[in-house]
Amino acid sequence: MDAVTNLEGFKKELTKAGNKKFEIVNFEELNHLFQNCKTGAFSEYVEIEQTISPKVLEKMSDWILKL
Repeated sequence: MDAVTNLEGFKKELTKAGNKKFEIVNFEELNHLFQNCKTGAFSEYVEIEQTISPKVLEKMSDWILKL
């Protein structure tokens, strides 16, 4: 399933559960572990040294600080 479809599902369920303080973001070129990747294939994981993309950490930090 593609990211956009998954994100729409998250948005639907978060809203249904009454959550009001959330933001849905689609990070291009990142795998589901929020690491920069080329293909997203599991075989690529052993080549990735990054723990989490700095742009994800920045977005998370900005979101938390604005609460």
